[in-house]
Amino acid sequence: MASKILVVDDEALIRQSLRDIFEYEGYEVAEAADGRQALAMLGAEAFAAVFCDIKMPGLDGVELLEKMPLLAAEAAEKGAPWTPSPFIMISGHGDIETAVDCLKKGAFDYLPKPLDLNRVLGALRRAIDNERLTRHAENWKRAAVHRFEMVGRSKALTEVLAMADKVAATTAKVLIEGENGTGKELLARRIHEGSGVASGPWVTVNCAAIPSELIESELFGHEKGAFTSAVKQRKGRFEQADGGTLFLDEIGDMSLAAQAKMLRVLQDRRITRVGGEKEIEVQVRVVAATNKRLETEIAEGRFREDLYHRLSVVKLRMPPLRERPEDIPLLVESFVAELSADLDKKPLTFKKEALQVLQKQPWPGNIRQLRNVVERLLIFCEGAVTAADVEKYL
Repeated sequence: MASKILVVDDEALIRQSLRDIFEYEGYEVAEAADGRQALAMLGAEAFAAVFCDIKMPGLDGVELLEKMPLLAAEAAEKGAPWTPSPFIMISGHGDIETAVDCLKKGAFDYLPKPLDLNRVLGALRRAIDNERLTRHAENWKRAAVHRFEMVGRSKALTEVLAMADKVAATTAKVLIEGENGTGKELLARRIHEGSGVASGPWVTVNCAAIPSELIESELFGHEKGAFTSAVKQRKGRFEQADGGTLFLDEIGDMSLAAQAKMLRVLQDRRITRVGGEKEIEVQVRVVAATNKRLETEIAEGRFREDLYHRLSVVKLRMPPLRERPEDIPLLVESFVAELSADLDKKPLTFKKEALQVLQKQPWPGNIRQLRNVVERLLIFCEGAVTAADVEKYL
């Protein structure tokens, strides 16, 4: 967020009075004596707020306000980021009609002259708070857009994405295999978004994070009094996912007892809550994922073979990052765009030799590890990231 206030007024005394107020509050202050000077300044840098007089010779305050969409359009054509500054209009000749007109044209607030100190500071704080909330909302929207995006053009990735898109249109159960951090949940979410139940709920269960004695209650729910802490009835994840997709992450860590009940649900499409007797029908698409070799788990008696075959109608394998090094520059670019917004830092560029160092790494933590490295580099580096920077913060 900019920490500088722009004061636009043809009266030097007003400009000086506002400068004194804002500088006392710890802000930098820039001044413009007319609308044309202010227009040039607004196109060159961002301001936390603009206090703008309405009646000025030449380009007046309302006309300046009306030119803000033009500045935004020009910046978009150049591919340059441009953030509109909140306008607080001030006038000694104002009335209700003028105030309403300014607000309709995009002004944040309107203050009549003579200016009251408390109202000036109150308007400034509201404008800054509103800008902060808006920026956070935009970051969340941006994150939501990119959250399920699979970045890369490598053959290894495009092949698995093509298979996922094809199976998404069916109701087939899918088992996704791959190392930790390769993006198994992203692939599962892509399948859900491309399926006939995309408008339905998306529910995830991390089978490795739930104690074995609680997994049945988590999946199938429980009735009041089923066990000591069951003080009320609770729907399980299958019921919550009815009409949508249930993603079972780390299915290889599920207990054998829960596996037996899972098999029955997949066969009959009915669940029974823990402590209950009534069977409840559910229509759920199941996508499972594991970082284990389930064939080995079956051979060693830790996973049911019949459940494995039930889950793996279609089996997909997410390639580890070391098998798709050509995707690393694209992933870095994506992470820089995402993280620089989250960290409120200027995006960095990566020199060619820096990317080459990244491409040569084994990446045991895969994409998750690469993202952490990029975040460290954004925090500690200035300017273009070099090979030495990468080696320092790996």
